[in-house]
Amino acid sequence: MLDFKQKLENYALLAVKIGVNIQPGQTLVVNADIVSAELVRLVVRKAYEAGAKLVKVNYSDEVVTRTRYDLAPSDSFLEPPQWQADELEDLAKKGAAFLSITSTNPDLLNGVESGRIADNQRISGQTLAPYRELLMGNHVSWSIVAFPSASWAAKVFSEASPDQQIDLLWDAIFKATRADQADPIQAWSQHLDGLKARCTALNDNKFRKLHYTGHGTDLTIELPEGHIWCQAGAVNGKGVPFLANIPTEEVFTAPLKSGVNGKVSSTKPLSYGGNLIDNFTLTFENGKVTDFTAEKGSETLASLIALDEGSAYLGEVALVPFHSPISESGILYYTTLFDENASCHLALGAAYAFTLQEGTTMTKEQLQEKGMNQSHTHVDFMMGSPEMSIDGIKDDGTTVPIFRDGDWA
Repeated sequence: MLDFKQKLENYALLAVKIGVNIQPGQTLVVNADIVSAELVRLVVRKAYEAGAKLVKVNYSDEVVTRTRYDLAPSDSFLEPPQWQADELEDLAKKGAAFLSITSTNPDLLNGVESGRIADNQRISGQTLAPYRELLMGNHVSWSIVAFPSASWAAKVFSEASPDQQIDLLWDAIFKATRADQADPIQAWSQHLDGLKARCTALNDNKFRKLHYTGHGTDLTIELPEGHIWCQAGAVNGKGVPFLANIPTEEVFTAPLKSGVNGKVSSTKPLSYGGNLIDNFTLTFENGKVTDFTAEKGSETLASLIALDEGSAYLGEVALVPFHSPISESGILYYTTLFDENASCHLALGAAYAFTLQEGTTMTKEQLQEKGMNQSHTHVDFMMGSPEMSIDGIKDDGTTVPIFRDGDWA
């Protein structure tokens, strides 16, 4: 049985070797909260050991972030972070890899005036769009992992004593990411092979539509011609494989922007902009959200939907069986990185260009013509349940069961 130090070493190794898969002579950019310094230092060492030319670390601090929202003048949230966008875009164009180490505090911005959050999300999204397009098109390697903060652990394990909460969250993260195994690299290789097999089966069927039913959901999603089912294991513009997020249990593709109709109900809380949105429904007509309800976070949901023209449309449809490791843990993580891998989910906002045949070589206009949604945001929300059924419908009307009772049929 591995001790904590060995598991943490494995975790850092996974981030560097399986996540961004750093190459000799490459620059690595690490974006992390200051509480994760212990993991950052391990990542930096392992990246240099793998041959990295430079590891650049950008730290953030949730206390500083909250203080800004509380005290900064409102017009400061309308000022584009151009300096940050220019640097990131330049590094991406030079072939850098990007690792984000998230330390989620789901309630960080609870009580902040929603307009300030919406302004910051909109302006940042617009300014960072060229950089994010390079990532979403898989032109460069990028990955996301997590580090448990005290505030996050207290939210997830609120019934445990404060001195146990961090340890419990670490144990859950290590298990979900396979960092607790003696050979985590091999474990991930086998797991990704299984996800690739699912993608192959779905791609071979060439479904025209998906029909979802269960837990307050009755939704039909049309898929664009030439769509590709993918998993988080990807290949960058230089042919180097990487894994966009650790953990991952999903296979996903893009919906046709105008082809979504019906109603979908959430099954897990969504942490967005430092606030929680819970027990919400979305009604779609010809792809667009035309109505919504939310027991909690209604204003936050409204600002997300109204962020830009594309944020009221879907950009991703993802399949995750209910009986998967993260789901069966019974843990609600209050962060999309983990919760999306315990549930089928959809995403409001931009579609990934690589989920369309030859999509990464197309212009924005060409992607739009193919029905791929464009937006400055991409926000996953969970809607899978033990009752979920999904049927695939082919061009000739043939119906094939994909999910029954929350699992692969």
